[in-house]
Amino acid sequence: MAYSGPFEAGDRVQLTDQKRRHHTIVLQPGESYFTHKGEIRHDDIIGAPEGSVVESTLGEEYLCFRHLMVDHVLSMPRGAAVIYPKDTAQILVEGDIFPGAKVLEAGAGSGALSMALLRAIGSTGKLISYEIREDHLAFARSNVAEYFGHEPEQWDPRLGDLSEVHLDDLDGPVDRIILDMVEPWTCIDNVAELLHPGGVFMTYVPTVPQLMNIMEHIRDKKCFTEPRAWETLLREWRVEGLATRPEHRMNAHTAFLVWARRLADGVTPPRPKRRARK
Repeated sequence: MAYSGPFEAGDRVQLTDQKRRHHTIVLQPGESYFTHKGEIRHDDIIGAPEGSVVESTLGEEYLCFRHLMVDHVLSMPRGAAVIYPKDTAQILVEGDIFPGAKVLEAGAGSGALSMALLRAIGSTGKLISYEIREDHLAFARSNVAEYFGHEPEQWDPRLGDLSEVHLDDLDGPVDRIILDMVEPWTCIDNVAELLHPGGVFMTYVPTVPQLMNIMEHIRDKKCFTEPRAWETLLREWRVEGLATRPEHRMNAHTAFLVWARRLADGVTPPRPKRRARK
């Protein structure tokens, strides 16, 4: 799919009606999309500039834009729950995912985070994705291939348990490790073995007991910096003159993110000290 320019056959297009309802179509010459508001001809969209309005046969107007990654993630088939965009953005920035990075993720799920990581590392990077369930891995491979049009060459999806992975399996250490799994603390020894000194380790855990467990295991391992933990809450606003107010619904808790960096071999982390009270 092209990222800009006039619409072409094969583009995935999101149609938005006047009530902000979304419909997604893949443009094909001669085809039509039917709604309760009439027929929308693909040929009326192909060749038009992005941001155009197409009219159905019953006079309903639809705004046309190409699918963004966030649209694809929120509408794609799922085998497991996805990491939502608000958390993905935090992982990309706080995890310092850079072009050319060698990244390991475990818990590929439905492939939402994999797609964001693949775009961030670029064609010179490497993403190795472990998934313990075959059906989830199939969803991830299908969704990633649908988004990119093929399985990217820099992606290596694998069926397996990260707790059984060793350095030789990865052809050397990795720059970043991201875990989205039920018991990430069971892999803490592997993370320490597989991650470069200075590398960033992040986990995504939904519940407080999971958060407490992974934090204590990172501390007990004594080869990481003091871990940080946080959650991101997203609240949109309705801006309509004097009626401006927060939306009634918000994207509140989805998961906690935990962040730490690998220390050099043989280094013991300094004991954290609290500020003295005045």
